[in-house]
Amino acid sequence: MSDTPMHFDDRLATVLRLRAQGTALARIQYRQLLDLLGTQPSDARSDSIEAAYQRLAELSAMIPAPERATILRDKAMRLRSPRLVAALSATEPVLAGAAIDTARLEPAEWTDLLPALPPTARARLGSRSDLVPLLTEQLERLGIARTSLPPTQAAAITKAGLEQEPATTATAPADGEGSISAIVKRIEAYRKSRNPEVTGESPRLPLDEEHVLHVPPEARAFDFATNTNGQIVWADPGVAPMIIGQHLAAPGAPDPLINAIARRQPIGGIRIELAGSPGIAGAWRVDASPRFDPLSGQFLGHQGRMRRWPSLVATAPTPSPDSEAERIRQLLHELRTPVNAIQGFSEVIQQQLFGPTPHEYRALAAGIAGDAARMLAAFEELERLARLESAAMQLETGECDLTEVFTATIAQLAAHTGQRGSSFTLSAGPDPCRVALARLEVERLAWRLLATLAGTAAPGETLDIAIAENVAGFRMALRLPASLATRSDQDLFEAAPGAVPQAISAGVFGVGFALRLARAEASAAGGDLTRRGSDLILTLPGLTGISEHHSHAS
Repeated sequence: MSDTPMHFDDRLATVLRLRAQGTALARIQYRQLLDLLGTQPSDARSDSIEAAYQRLAELSAMIPAPERATILRDKAMRLRSPRLVAALSATEPVLAGAAIDTARLEPAEWTDLLPALPPTARARLGSRSDLVPLLTEQLERLGIARTSLPPTQAAAITKAGLEQEPATTATAPADGEGSISAIVKRIEAYRKSRNPEVTGESPRLPLDEEHVLHVPPEARAFDFATNTNGQIVWADPGVAPMIIGQHLAAPGAPDPLINAIARRQPIGGIRIELAGSPGIAGAWRVDASPRFDPLSGQFLGHQGRMRRWPSLVATAPTPSPDSEAERIRQLLHELRTPVNAIQGFSEVIQQQLFGPTPHEYRALAAGIAGDAARMLAAFEELERLARLESAAMQLETGECDLTEVFTATIAQLAAHTGQRGSSFTLSAGPDPCRVALARLEVERLAWRLLATLAGTAAPGETLDIAIAENVAGFRMALRLPASLATRSDQDLFEAAPGAVPQAISAGVFGVGFALRLARAEASAAGGDLTRRGSDLILTLPGLTGISEHHSHAS
């Protein structure tokens, strides 16, 4: 029977109170911690458990890896915790092999754990003879094959080698070649007969890594890892000789990249220039995340992927709408990176992750984090408009009831409109108004329109909304508030400089930008948003025609 959490924490606290003085006591405590942590489920969390993992890391530095592996292989060792198996597998290969051999997990736990294991541990797991078919299939999907000869072929090779032994022993050449060498040669001949493309003296396991080993004239992407200083210490074998040793934070590197490395933060979409051979020279996009030791939590460096920075080739002397939208997206990308860093650092201060912080600074940090969040939301709106207007983005298709979504949005806004005495009245037919859009897209459009109108409506003003079916789909007429009805068509859909958001609004750039974005969304859906007199006219394609066509086809 497993220990109760309280009893387990008591036993763990007793072990942790003892300080290991000398290697003998360190081995004893290491064995005790493995036994206690090895019987706990992965979701078990407590201060004692985290302290035990920390102590385990400290003891690992005192005990050589082969001795720790010997302790793990003890037949009395109980290793049934996926978390502990994952932590041990991420250390030295000899310890990872012992952990994989000793662990006794349920098939479902192996299935969940397998993608998180390093390649050496996966390969070791492939040699377990007690693998269930489900786990074997998953290993094969990951490119880990069970590397053993078929029994009949292995028996034939062994028999041939034994028959060769008397003859080769009697006539052994001067270099000492004997029966072992003969068997090795026959195994090599068998291997080449099974895979004629393998040549040379260094065969590779079938780990599905040809895409990594192949070196094109100009590399387009590769994985890498750095040390704590940002120096690349590992890369895909195909580019490793050209890239290992280079520094991400070399002189001239972008400040966001240097700061992310120094502060151990994720690196997202930063452009760098690599020098060297033509295969890697040029502009690259860097995306990486920090790595930490699973036992001690110590920072190990970054790991991620580099991709060639897309080159924008001008096809005409005058900029096209697509190139304008691309420039806007590139500009927003450059702006988003420092704002993300500011937001992250302010949250660090607010949450006191680096130590106690005065309340005044925490309040300032909270305000900065809020401002950064609003800026990021504004960038998202700008990028969405640029992508929609340049046809670089399409709305998600689906099926949704237009009347139902607008009715629900009006109910959400009732808390605001009710206080001001303003309101919406919605009229529609008895049948559902099904449009060819996903519900999320319709909800965004409904909120953008209704929140904009509600924020500009005067107290006591009632805005009528009417939905009717037409040949193309559905037509919705939304009455403009008096404050907007006096604007010209151009001013209505134009983001005015210095526009101040209303008390309730669909965005941070004011009424004109919100309506322009709503028009772009409607156009991307195959409809339109126009102004006719004192009304906004929204048209969207319906599903009626599609449904009838499908019914006849069936």
